[in-house]
Amino acid sequence: MRGTGAGRQRVKTARKRSAQSTRWLARQLNDPYVHRARAEGYRSRAAFKLIELDERFGLLKGVRRVVDLGIAPGGWSQVVRRQAPAAAIVGIDLLPVDPIDGVTIFEMDFMADEAPGVLMEALGGAPDLVMSDMAANTVGHPQTDALRTMALVETALAFAIDVLRPGGTFVSKVFAGGADAALVAEMKRNFTTVKHAKPPSSRKGSVEWFVVAQGFKGRTEVAVD
Repeated sequence: MRGTGAGRQRVKTARKRSAQSTRWLARQLNDPYVHRARAEGYRSRAAFKLIELDERFGLLKGVRRVVDLGIAPGGWSQVVRRQAPAAAIVGIDLLPVDPIDGVTIFEMDFMADEAPGVLMEALGGAPDLVMSDMAANTVGHPQTDALRTMALVETALAFAIDVLRPGGTFVSKVFAGGADAALVAEMKRNFTTVKHAKPPSSRKGSVEWFVVAQGFKGRTEVAVD
């Protein structure tokens, strides 16, 4: 690799490297957030998305218990550890994740029936924050990919409503256009404020947005005769 132009780096061609992987590598080499992540000890540039969302919404202020859904590779939990070092954190992902000091990590499917109970037992109490950077594996069909990811968002929201302490926060990745109307309506029934945001570190060409629901109203108990 050698520098070209005003400090940009060009990827040398490789016979076995696809054009797509070459473009990805070039983007990584010239992404300032990738360089910042390495310099500041974060595992991925995604850490800055949470940092920027926290700067705007105060997500981590006073948190004592946090659930990280889709924790791999661990950047979001690293941010929580630095911003709220006394907080208990549990995370879950299908992918293996290297240990993070002070974070309990489960390598399992969040969609499995036993997952919520495993997370809550490890956390030891109601979380102040449920955060989800989960996205379904893409199949190359935009509508299908969006539906698969929205199913994860719906499941994450249902979990958050079931476990959050009153006043708690739910933040989740969604696709361009944000959460659908029914999902937003469900959030508004359960949270004081619901907003969409695209942090500066989210690539301009990316379809990702984030939904931030704050001020959990608490669970409504249904009377049984």
